[in-house]
Amino acid sequence: MNLSLSYDELLKRLREKSKLTDQSKTWRLDLPKANVIWLGNKTIIRNYMDFPRILRRDPNKFLMYLAKKLAVPASLDGERAILIGRRDERTITAVIEKYVNERVKCPVCGSPDTNLTKEKRMEFLVCEACGGKSPIGEK
Repeated sequence: MNLSLSYDELLKRLREKSKLTDQSKTWRLDLPKANVIWLGNKTIIRNYMDFPRILRRDPNKFLMYLAKKLAVPASLDGERAILIGRRDERTITAVIEKYVNERVKCPVCGSPDTNLTKEKRMEFLVCEACGGKSPIGEK
């Protein structure tokens, strides 16, 4: 080990090495691409059930969120979700990402290991990793 390095040089080396192993910026929640088809005026998400399963959320509540944000009636048909009206894959993906940021990802530590709890009339996002408890408001 070279003892003639200054404190600033050692600090610079440490920062360069820590950039390679920085785990806080990696997102370990891999969501599949929405498999969308159109039948007439209906949009069908063929792999819909994959999303609530990966996110560990209630499929009906997740569908209500999608329907509300897309402003369309929606229903479940087995593993598929049927939305009335034509919506493209990019729009559906953007709404799913918004859901993840609002109702899955912990605002304190960024972990996807969270649960939704309801106390009185308020809904909270409780993180299993850091123990953070954040209120969720209607936006």
